[in-house]
This record gives sequence, C-alpha cells and structure tokens, in this order.
Amino acid sequence: MAHVLGQNQYGKAENRIVRVLRDGTRHSIKDLNVSVALQGEFADVHLTGSNANCLPTDTTKNTVFAFAKQYGIESAEAFGILLARHFVTATERGVVHSARIRIEEYAWNRIEVPDGSTGSSDTGEAGHSFVRDGGEVRTTEVVFDGERVQVVSGLQDLVVMNTTDSEFWGFIKDGYTTLPEAYDRILATQVTARWRYSYSGADGQDQPDWDRSYRQVRRHLLEAFAETYSYSLQQTLHAMGTRVLDNRAEVDEVRLELPNKHHFLVDLEPFGLTNDNEVYYAADRMYGLIEGTVHRDGVTPAIPVR
Repeated sequence: MAHVLGQNQYGKAENRIVRVLRDGTRHSIKDLNVSVALQGEFADVHLTGSNANCLPTDTTKNTVFAFAKQYGIESAEAFGILLARHFVTATERGVVHSARIRIEEYAWNRIEVPDGSTGSSDTGEAGHSFVRDGGEVRTTEVVFDGERVQVVSGLQDLVVMNTTDSEFWGFIKDGYTTLPEAYDRILATQVTARWRYSYSGADGQDQPDWDRSYRQVRRHLLEAFAETYSYSLQQTLHAMGTRVLDNRAEVDEVRLELPNKHHFLVDLEPFGLTNDNEVYYAADRMYGLIEGTVHRDGVTPAIPVR
C-alpha cells in the first residue's frame, strides 16, 4: 500500500522579542511572542532529505528580529502582515506558498511615581519603568494557633521592567566566567512578595484595612523598583522591602523572590544592522533567582522559605 505525505508545515515557534523605542527619557515597549509556520514545496525535504527548498527556521527567527529593527512594530497585526508577505514573496522560486504568523502581545503600563521623583515625567509616570498587565495574583495565608493570629499577605506574578538605570559589574570572575560586565541593561523580574503583619488578634487590637494595605504595599514595591538606580537585583530587592517597612507601620517583615528575567541584545551585525540597545531576546529560562527578607530590627523573621 502506497503512503502519501499529507499536510505539512514548519517554522520557528515562540520567538520572544522585546522592542524598546527610546524617545528621549520616555520609552515605549512592544513585547511579542512570534511564531512562524510556512507551507509550500517541501515534499523533498521529507521524502529524500534534500534541503534545496528549505528555508532554515533559524533564518525565520533572524528575520523577525531584523524586521523589528528595520521597520519597528507599529502593531502586532501590521508586524505579522509584514512578516507573512516577506516569507511568501521573498523566498526564491516560489517555494513558500503560505506563511502563518501567530503573535501574542504582552501589554505594559508605565509605573506611576510621585511628581518630582527621580526619573519621573511631568505626568507622574516613570519614563522607563513598566508593569506588565495581567497575571498578577493576590495571596494571603492566615494561621491561628488558638491564641495568636498570623497573617501573611502577598502577591505573585507581578512582572516589572526597567529599560535603563541598571548595571551589573565588578563581580567575581574565574575560569568559568563568560558574563560580560553591563553598564546599561534591562532589569526585569516577576515579583513574588509576602509580607507579615504585626496584627496578632489580641484583645482590643483593631484589624488593619486589609484592602488598602495591600494596595499601598504594592504601590511602594513598584515605586521602589522604578526609582532605584540598580547595581544588582539584590540591591533592588533590599530597596523594595525597605520602602514597604518605611511606609507601612502595620507590616513587620517582607520576603521577596525575584527571578532575573534576562534580556539579551540580539547580534544584528550579520544583517548589516546596528543594535543600539533596541532589540532584545527575552529568555524565560535559565534565570537567576534572588531571594531575601527585610524585617524590622528586633523582629524575628517568621515567613518560611518555600
């Protein structure tokens, strides 16, 4: 019985690309997950192993990054149309019959900061500090042992980014060190924060306004992230915890888990393009994980390490 090659396609999936538009001190972000799938004259690739009609998936990936630099990203739709047209019309001998571009876009909002703060604009927004929309989860854990109440509230999956005002250099170097020193880098993380209240449920002790406290702790975490000129994510962690304790008397302890959401500059020189801190590859793993607790002097830390 004869066998027939049916429908087939190939391409590069989930190209994570962040495009930073730098307009003076006010920056804008386009954060996309782009997947490319091509259909066409690919039977020989499957049946004989001949790659004569095969456009490498690595080339489709390079095209996504290069087009982000050359043409910018006005919208996900316009960028997808541009890519699809290119792959069908620019490939030699009409090999590619159709191109499917799937794009997921992750929205970012500027972090609001008090007027007059370092790095803020006249609108009360940080020009280069952003918080990503969606996915944030509010958490709380209450323990009662028959005498005392312990309340640990928090949040997770709060994704934030600074597109400048971050460095990392002067670190230990040994025979296995390949990381270059960075004097202007993207700093991004996905915040998991837990904070323990001083409230114990004792007679006569009023409960805090939990909703307002949550909003205010979140605000101070974001403001500290936006306003700290960072030489390490560890330094930023300490600044965020300290900011909460300085401003929220009802909180005794803050524990933060900050994975370093690495963004690497893409080498565009093979395409005759200069990458002036504009086009990055957003890596989701591996990542550095920075964890730490900031607590009031004289208070015994009680939030467990997960």
